[in-house]
Amino acid sequence: MQQESVQPSKQKLATLTVAAIGVVFGDIGTSPLYALQTTFTSTSSYSLPLVESNILGVLSVMFWTIMLLVSLKYVAVMMRADNHGEGGSMALLALVSDLTEHSPKIKWIITALGVFAAALFYGDGMITPAISVLSAVEGLDLVSHQFKTYILPVTFVVLTALFFFQKRGTGMVGMAFGPIMVFWFACIGVLGLISIVQNPQVLLALNPLYAYHFLTLDPKLSFLALGSIVLAITGGEALYADMGHFGKHSIRLAWYYFVLPALVLNYFGQGALLLRNPQALENPFYLLAPVWALVPMVLLATAATVIASQAVISGAFSIASQSVQMGFLPRVEICHTSGKAQGQIYVPFTNWTLYLAVIFLVFTFQSSSSLAAAYGVAVTGTMTITTIMAAFVMVRLWQWPLLVSIPLITILLLTDMTYFAANAIKIPQGGWFPLGIALISFTALMTWKRGRKLLLDEIGRQSVPIQVILDDADNVNRVEGTAVFLTGIGEGTPSALLHNLKHNKVLHERNILLTVIVEEKPYVTKGNRLLVDDMGKGFYRVRVFYGFMEHPDLPDALNQCAHWGLHFDMMDTSFFISRAMIVLGPHPGMMKWRKRLFFSLTKNAMSAADFFKIPTNRVIEMGKRIEI
Repeated sequence: MQQESVQPSKQKLATLTVAAIGVVFGDIGTSPLYALQTTFTSTSSYSLPLVESNILGVLSVMFWTIMLLVSLKYVAVMMRADNHGEGGSMALLALVSDLTEHSPKIKWIITALGVFAAALFYGDGMITPAISVLSAVEGLDLVSHQFKTYILPVTFVVLTALFFFQKRGTGMVGMAFGPIMVFWFACIGVLGLISIVQNPQVLLALNPLYAYHFLTLDPKLSFLALGSIVLAITGGEALYADMGHFGKHSIRLAWYYFVLPALVLNYFGQGALLLRNPQALENPFYLLAPVWALVPMVLLATAATVIASQAVISGAFSIASQSVQMGFLPRVEICHTSGKAQGQIYVPFTNWTLYLAVIFLVFTFQSSSSLAAAYGVAVTGTMTITTIMAAFVMVRLWQWPLLVSIPLITILLLTDMTYFAANAIKIPQGGWFPLGIALISFTALMTWKRGRKLLLDEIGRQSVPIQVILDDADNVNRVEGTAVFLTGIGEGTPSALLHNLKHNKVLHERNILLTVIVEEKPYVTKGNRLLVDDMGKGFYRVRVFYGFMEHPDLPDALNQCAHWGLHFDMMDTSFFISRAMIVLGPHPGMMKWRKRLFFSLTKNAMSAADFFKIPTNRVIEMGKRIEI
């Protein structure tokens, strides 16, 4: 994990920078395929005239939006808001939660916003592969109109292969991501530069006055156009989310010195082409290339969009894993696809859910321009929430002067909210899809979190103080071996222990009361992994700490107890797990339909033994009826 305080060597920085170009910038790097074209072809019921003033105005707004929301907000500011080197909505949520401990209401609001941002990412993760791959394959129509009927089948095949490949891991393909994307950015930059040389007057759009005139001349039309212009910054959130994998130094270096210039050159090159030939609006990206390079560009664009899709899919896996660790999702199967790289995981449920949604989008909307209406809502919603949460960090954690923080927050928030409002108009045309997915995901995440709290509160209420067991321990028969009782509460007696006493009327020689605690930071050092409390009479309370980016391995954690004089032989150790038999009751705290949803999620949760990597032949499950 790359930290801000540790400056990597030049050779390592160069390697990380190339890798970052391959993974981090895939989404924003493929936006030139459709962003400018969509702005002039999809503005609701209004048509944006393809005249010089509008072309220069759109380019100016696009350029300064990239500079404000990507270069300033994410690269310069948000990358300072790292949680032990990690970024993204869940890492930011964990960071901000520490700042709002004094106010439960504010903490709940911030938690809800952070969870909703993560939920919006799922909607984004479904649209990105569909619109990216579709926009690339649509280049076949320019090669020959006879290929138009093959666009949807080819897109289906490419996406199906991409999702089926996930279970094999991305390590080997990831090595090729960087060079391919470096070549991609070099090509689109050179094509844009060649076009700019032919019409250098397009560079006038660098003047922000052109953006001002465009936005004020016809406010209603320009407001609608913002809903498509925002497509130029889709993927900006990935720069912050992937910070922990590559380090902020490499991401900043790649952005300022390579990716940003290439994107600006290409957008302005497309604008120069439209100034020369308005008919090129059919597909200004591909028509920048000479005829002989059209087929190679279609192949290169398809590869680039697959890489962009891969980055989003991997991000969805990471958020699912973090949500499980932070208690917002039930335990799900998480497969590690690399023995060396901790971050390379595969979540089957998330993968196939995304796949079905992506295929549905492709065959429902059938073109990248139609999908563009559904795209901006999730992106702008996430960006707005990120700014709100960042405001707490600026004021409470960094303690920036109000004269600096308030104007900056105001500018960023107004910009984000303006773009969100412009995209909200497109909800009937497709924006309903990511919002619907986000609402469903948000409901599931918050219901699970609330249900788990009610469940643990009820278990704690029914729990017997451990001292009662200790006082009577000498009067109970003892058997050889070690018993490990998993418990979700840090105090009291695990229900599995009480049931063992009730039915078997024995205690083991050693009894371990084990609780797994997930910290609000990504990783926990080995020295802080365990906390062991010797309660006497062969009883020990062991707390195992993990970060929200880590995956529990209880046998490995117990082996580390040797430092406290506790040695474990797995063949002589039994793990007692209490399985809650949830019954819906009249107790307040959650609506009945949410209780039913929680009950359904509980039934589909992965077993504790598999999730914590406990040998199945050493597990004893004991049921307990709990009413919530």
